[in-house]
Amino acid sequence: MEITSLQNNKVKYWVSLKQKKQRDLDRVFLIEGNHLVDEALSLGIVKETISTKNKNADYFVTKEIMQKISSQKSISDIAAVCAFLPEAEIKGNILVLDGLQDPGNLGTLIRSSVAFNFETIILSDDSVDLYNDKVIRASEGMIFKTNILRRNLSEFLPEIKGKGYKIIGTDVVKGKPFKEILPEKKIAIVIGNEGNGMSDSVRNLCDEFIKIPMMSNCESLNAAIAGSILMYEAYHE
Repeated sequence: MEITSLQNNKVKYWVSLKQKKQRDLDRVFLIEGNHLVDEALSLGIVKETISTKNKNADYFVTKEIMQKISSQKSISDIAAVCAFLPEAEIKGNILVLDGLQDPGNLGTLIRSSVAFNFETIILSDDSVDLYNDKVIRASEGMIFKTNILRRNLSEFLPEIKGKGYKIIGTDVVKGKPFKEILPEKKIAIVIGNEGNGMSDSVRNLCDEFIKIPMMSNCESLNAAIAGSILMYEAYHE
């Protein structure tokens, strides 16, 4: 179908998907660019495609319309509306994110989790929205290659403890270097909020605490960098 008017109801709907409220209501999100669309197509979650060049797309639109629905400064030739990602069985090492707020940090950690074989990511209820366009772009398509769930951590952490997971928090003062903690077959590493760290309720559920040894004139690392280093350490244990 060809659409040329910016006032078309379909265009207005695509624009509304920039808002979390609308995404959550319909359980869909918008992606842009050939790489992301190809990844989503391979998963079978694409509901409709939108293109300025391909007349075989579900909707053939003008560049002005693509600019209207785009969240990027430089528009792509193709976009797609996708269903929310399916949840898979929890397995392997887990990355737990407690109150993470920066979308760029989440996207980077998603990429690192795939690189270092952390098969599941758990987002706390108050973490940044997974389908924020900045998260999707920062993940470089890796959002489609890992299992990401949103959970109440006060309920979830005791549940996985019962399944043999060791909960490892981060503490720049009391934590031990990763190599001093005996390797576990199943671990869940917790990364806290960028400004406040882990919540007290989550901290109280941790079995061990780790830190990244570094120069004394640097107090802390960005959450995405710290999480990536710790996943790397676990991958190489």
